[in-house]
Amino acid sequence: MPGLRIAVLASGRGSNLQALLEAIAAGRLRGRVVGVFSDRPGCRALARAAEAGLPARAVSPRGFPARAAHDEALFSEVAAVQPDLIVCAGYLRIIGEDAVRRFMPRMINIHPSLLPRHPGLDTHARALAAGDREHGASVHVVTPALDAGPVLAQARIAIGPGDTPETLAERLLPREHALLTACVALIAEGRLLPDAECPRLDGAPLRRPLRLGDDNRLHEG
Repeated sequence: MPGLRIAVLASGRGSNLQALLEAIAAGRLRGRVVGVFSDRPGCRALARAAEAGLPARAVSPRGFPARAAHDEALFSEVAAVQPDLIVCAGYLRIIGEDAVRRFMPRMINIHPSLLPRHPGLDTHARALAAGDREHGASVHVVTPALDAGPVLAQARIAIGPGDTPETLAERLLPREHALLTACVALIAEGRLLPDAECPRLDGAPLRRPLRLGDDNRLHEG
């Protein structure tokens, strides 16, 4: 199958992986997932990959003396499938600088906040604690600094007076799925070029993140 060769990194249930697979099957994303990789051998993402007949590899950090050694083992497996793009889709382990630079800027991440607000963990609770009126998700280029690479696209939802971290997470998840698949589709089309310094859209510098509309398409501004 022609198109973008995609490797997916995941640590949990793999719902974003499933969204990518469904977008490919529906013809909305011109590419294929060539491997799924995890730091957690029993995670649902690996089961989803196996069910789809995809290569699935887990490299547990246990038994490795340092982060760099685990990164080397995991990303040697990733490199073996020759991906054009690596998508961190719920991969919860921090990736060391050497591994990031090895693949930069061909690695992107989906993060559940409107970066640069709330990098790291517990973003839904932190958005509520900060009194934010909006919450959302961001797709960004992975760089050595945590959740600090250029943001390619975002999806936004309003925060209501009765929201909890759980309700925010539930309402945001389908928007995350639509955001990630739309963003990867633009990369597969060659229209969106990830770059650690200056991402480009249709050949021009991307001045601000693309925004996911109600039509589940990405728009400028």
